Amino acid sequence: MKKIIQLVIIFTSLLSYSQNKLTGKITTEKNIPLQNAIIHITENNTFTETNELGIYTFENIPKGEITIVVHLLGYEQKTEKTNSISSTELNFILQEKEQHLDEVIVSTAFNKMQSQNVMKVEHQSVKEMRKNGNIALMDGLSEVPGVSQISTGTSIGKPVIRGLSASRVLVYAQGIRLENQQFGEEHGLGLSASGIESVEIIKGPASLLYGSDAIGGVVYFNPEKYAQFGKQEANFLQQFSSNTQGTNTSFGYKATPGNWKFLIRGNYNSQADYKIPNGDRVINTRSIEKDLKYGIGYSNSHFSTDFRYNYNNLNLGLPEEDIENSGFRNPLFPKQDIDNHILSLNQKFYFKNSKLEADLGYIFNNRKEIEDIDETALHMKLKTANYNIKYYFPKWKNFETIVGIQGMNQTNLNFGEERLIPDAIIKDFGAFMTSNYEWNKNAIQAGIRFDKRSISTSEYGNFGDEGYFEALDKQFESFNFALGYKTNLTEKITTRFNLASGFRAPNLSELTSNGVHEGSNRYEIGNSNLKNEQNFQADLNLEYNSEHFEIFANGFYNHVNNYIYIEPTSTTIDGNDVYNYVQNNAYLFGGEAGIHFHPHPLDWLHFTSSFENVTAKQENGDYLPLIPANQWKNNLKTNFNLSNWFQKNYISAQINYTYNQNNTSAFETKSKDYTLVNLGFGGEMNFGKQKIDVYLNANNLFDKNYIAHLSRLKNDGIPNMGRNIVLGLNFDF
Repeated sequence: MKKIIQLVIIFTSLLSYSQNKLTGKITTEKNIPLQNAIIHITENNTFTETNELGIYTFENIPKGEITIVVHLLGYEQKTEKTNSISSTELNFILQEKEQHLDEVIVSTAFNKMQSQNVMKVEHQSVKEMRKNGNIALMDGLSEVPGVSQISTGTSIGKPVIRGLSASRVLVYAQGIRLENQQFGEEHGLGLSASGIESVEIIKGPASLLYGSDAIGGVVYFNPEKYAQFGKQEANFLQQFSSNTQGTNTSFGYKATPGNWKFLIRGNYNSQADYKIPNGDRVINTRSIEKDLKYGIGYSNSHFSTDFRYNYNNLNLGLPEEDIENSGFRNPLFPKQDIDNHILSLNQKFYFKNSKLEADLGYIFNNRKEIEDIDETALHMKLKTANYNIKYYFPKWKNFETIVGIQGMNQTNLNFGEERLIPDAIIKDFGAFMTSNYEWNKNAIQAGIRFDKRSISTSEYGNFGDEGYFEALDKQFESFNFALGYKTNLTEKITTRFNLASGFRAPNLSELTSNGVHEGSNRYEIGNSNLKNEQNFQADLNLEYNSEHFEIFANGFYNHVNNYIYIEPTSTTIDGNDVYNYVQNNAYLFGGEAGIHFHPHPLDWLHFTSSFENVTAKQENGDYLPLIPANQWKNNLKTNFNLSNWFQKNYISAQINYTYNQNNTSAFETKSKDYTLVNLGFGGEMNFGKQKIDVYLNANNLFDKNYIAHLSRLKNDGIPNMGRNIVLGLNFDF
């Protein structure tokens, strides 16, 4: 054993000394050094900053071709490729220019800059979401054009992308597929915003990259980055919410002393019942969330590894009639108690001109729905192991190619007094190939994929009785493709056109349900004869970008064969209306359009406005359920400096108008229009080297009484939250 340890130490030391080094200087056109410019290596997602002399240094860059991105507020962003084997010095000259950050997109196949990407991807910083006064992760996501949420109060939110939700939208966290019984309407994400750097949203089928369940799109959460090379950082965040009398506390520490790097972050979030405009509180919409994230990584010129662990405990109340109010923050019965464990390992191996990347994950979702102190009605343990392995071939001329395999092995076991879905084993396997070709100002990307899913369930109960589950053994297969083209029509006009197919295998609830779904208050009967949902979508994106004006327009048409939905029958069982799962072809169409105006010489003024629309019907002309209403969102923001110690100040005003939703399914009610006004103010306080970010928001400023169409409390006539004042303090040490 001692010899093995010595060999490991020697091997690690050799790797440490065999790393490549890159240094350089960032200056203006007048050769003035630029301090605090950020230099980012996209291949291993590491970054550093220039010192007071404008000099930067990397000690552990990947072997082979790498992409360097340089950006500094008020200057142009530059991107350059170099070979780390032959290049040890790379200098940059930046011109003064107001330019928006061109983000590196992680969720797509080739991790390119947004401007280079064939597929349009929305990118949002979680830090910016907080500045808008959002107290839940889904609140921030729903500000993105084309994205909405199905909500239950303030504690449960599920993403809706262009009218598709639940099992049709795939969520990724820490680089792996998140599985947490997402088919349930009252099942939230199970993620805390603490320790998440940003989110990327693919709107449209992404089955080529992710397999089943990405038929509507992908929500991809990027974890918090490690500290810069050779540095350590600490962070403390405190947020207060007046409406829910809520408090959210987060503390994190991270360090990168050399090739090794690590971080740890803890979060505690407590919200009381939310208040509606008439002053009443909606009893049992309270929640307590505890979250812990840990990461450790190692990188050199030959490989990098990143291990992450996330534990999330969510204790939240389920609002129902006739609940006797007591206490203040602790959830009452009925409630959910959910433990979620996410373990992920990202491993990259760098060769001379190619790369091998593997993501391995394990998720344990322990979900309890507790009726009273003596009864755990529902208790499910979902265990999921998955893998995603990709090989990046050497670049040949302008061709880049990736081949990959993905898979999942999942078990669901029941321990409660009731069963929503049976005990089951699900296995996935997929293989794909995709290529990207660039020439001049054009790029084309194409790929194919094959997937197979097997579902095996156990028999439970007596045939014909309520709660009986028959044994099933089902196989689902699908071939899919994607084809996209991007071109710069002029220096300022970019267009993207994408065609893609996707599929979704029926979930356990749709196949096997036979009982009362308490979250929906209906008796649901599954259909074991359901087929794959198979869709085809065309998407067109046009963008005009200049230094002071931007405009975009996105249009889509999405045809779905064998769309699965639930419809009421004319019968009841034990006083509950009976619903059956059925299939029909459907189609969705619509899009988003918007502008960003940044006039010169009023560089401190920004105005953004966007409109989004979705229409969704079955082939027989009936409307699909749970389709968001049209929205028109406007934001006016000013930037200024109040003093030397209080800088980077801003004032923002949001005016968001939601239209009537009269296009409803057979068991939905129509929704009225409403306008919400939000105000925000913030800035950065400087006390020597200490920086404190401060933001103050008044959301729903005029205490508007409204009910969102996708609120699950809508059928009970319960309004959404009234006015909410949010104060946030962020300390960086």
